[in-house]
Order: sequence, then structure tokens, then C-alpha cells
Amino acid sequence: MSLVKFRKRRPFGSLVTSDFFDMEDFFDNRFWNQGLVNDSFWNGRKGEPALNIKENEANFEIELAAPGFAKKDFEITIDDGYLNVSAKKSTSEEEKEDDFTRREFSYKSFERSLQLPENVKEEEIKAKYKDGILSFKLEKMEEAKKAKPKVVEIA
Repeated sequence: MSLVKFRKRRPFGSLVTSDFFDMEDFFDNRFWNQGLVNDSFWNGRKGEPALNIKENEANFEIELAAPGFAKKDFEITIDDGYLNVSAKKSTSEEEKEDDFTRREFSYKSFERSLQLPENVKEEEIKAKYKDGILSFKLEKMEEAKKAKPKVVEIA
């Protein structure tokens, strides 16, 4: 018995005959899934901006990258222990000349929900939007601030 090189059937027949070019891999590669198709601030998941969360003794700080929006474009709600952030923005422009009409429009939106820890004061959550970054400050409850981790000795 001898080994024979396996050749996949190519969708365009002999148009692409190189062993180095594989049409199926071309459509499955990172260029289409993550590369130039997505904006750099999106978190690799379609429709979700990147997020940073920091914790210190007194509070949590959350930063959400959302460039290109204005304060009025955001809707922020707290519902059933979740912080829900959504934003929508649309623009349209029309220019009419004697023999043509030019129209341009754009629409972008996102939604993001974060489950809040039980030790956060929901009524004191503050938000600020500056330079494309939506920032939140979540104050911890007093008993959570005082609690220190217990050290367990190994026997």
C-alpha cells in the first residue's frame, strides 16, 4: 500500500491550482473573522465594545470603549442586578445637484450587560463619558470594604 496526497476539491475547479492556496481556508482565516473586518476597539465579538474592570477596597471602576458616540446616544439602566448599557447613533447626509443626488448614511449600535456584585450600592452608581470612554464608578457597601480575606493555615 502506498500513501497518496489528498487533494480537496476546489470550488472553482482548476482556476486555482496551487497547493499553497486553499479556498476553504481563505474564507475561514483570521482576516475575515477578526482582522480588517472588525474595528480595533471592539472586543473581537461583534457588537460589544472592549471593557476594563478595576477593583480596589472602596469601589469598582469600569471603562467601556465607545468612541464616536455622544452622551445623548447612551441608555444606561440597572435592572434586576444587571447594569445594562446600550447606545445608538445614526447620521444621514443628502446633497442634491442638477443631475444627481448623493446620500450617505451610517448607523452603529451596541448593547452590553454586566451582572453587578451583591456588595455594590446600586443607587450610587455614577457614569461619565469623555474622549470616547464611558466610565462607571460602583461604590461598595461598608461591610464589604471592611471585610478582609481570612487566611487558612495548611495542616
